[in-house]
Amino acid sequence: MKKLTAFILIIAAVLTGAAFAVVLTPPQVDNTAFIDLPAPDIKNGQQMFWAGGCAGCHAAPVATGDQRLVLSGGLAIKSDFGTFHAPNISPDPQAGIGAWSVPEFANAVKKGIGPDGENLYPSLPYTSYVRMTNQDVKDLFGYIMTLPESSQPDKPHDLAFPFSFRPALAFWKELYFSDQPRVEISGASAQVERGQYLVEGPGHCGECHTPRTRLGGPEYDRWLAGGPNPDGPGMVPNITPGSTFIGSWSASEIADYLETGFTPEYDVVGGSMVEVQKNLAHLPRSDLEAIAAYLKAVPARQN
Repeated sequence: MKKLTAFILIIAAVLTGAAFAVVLTPPQVDNTAFIDLPAPDIKNGQQMFWAGGCAGCHAAPVATGDQRLVLSGGLAIKSDFGTFHAPNISPDPQAGIGAWSVPEFANAVKKGIGPDGENLYPSLPYTSYVRMTNQDVKDLFGYIMTLPESSQPDKPHDLAFPFSFRPALAFWKELYFSDQPRVEISGASAQVERGQYLVEGPGHCGECHTPRTRLGGPEYDRWLAGGPNPDGPGMVPNITPGSTFIGSWSASEIADYLETGFTPEYDVVGGSMVEVQKNLAHLPRSDLEAIAAYLKAVPARQN
């Protein structure tokens, strides 16, 4: 009887270990999904670069002008879990991502997986970028490869245990990582669908404008309802039609704000939105109008 019990315990341990191995092994992109894609469209990749706000995190914190295209990293991203440092994603083959393949880049952007198979922290907003198309990701990578190289080494993240234990991110992903639309909009026009793609995907607007749980996961049932300011005191505003901030603005006024940085009352953009607005201003007016149309179409939330 003791031998049978020991055998059962061993089998249970093996099965439990196998289950944990499956959970802790992050799923990766299908490499074949990129084989037959057209060559990178550099112009579209440039638009994805500005829509995604890549320079906002990966350029040197004091960079201005053309220096913002040197993606040497270093920005300190403070959070309740510690401080993350944006890495070098310039084309430098040693310090940056110049030696990466397109699927490796896609794994980071869409799956939150590093080139060595490690889970990446969601300070990289792959919870939004997962909604990007494979072609847009390939185009983005193609554009980044045209930018200047930087040999600046990465700064390590400053995280205490247990947040420094990367395998635990597999369980976080099980709770919060989804590639599904954040809201369902019945009868959406092509313009609204384009806006939904930009906001929920490369624009990653919900990363700041959606409340989060104590584990740092987005509360998708309160999509774009605003939340605590990650950069300090105050709140990131609600940007649904129920907002006291932009709820009364027309779609055209929202697009104007994204293009110029001026509100209908001739106030100016402030806080961390300054960087976002500067990036979005590079997009064509049609994309800004699509974003505005989507923001007018999402369910109203109160905060």
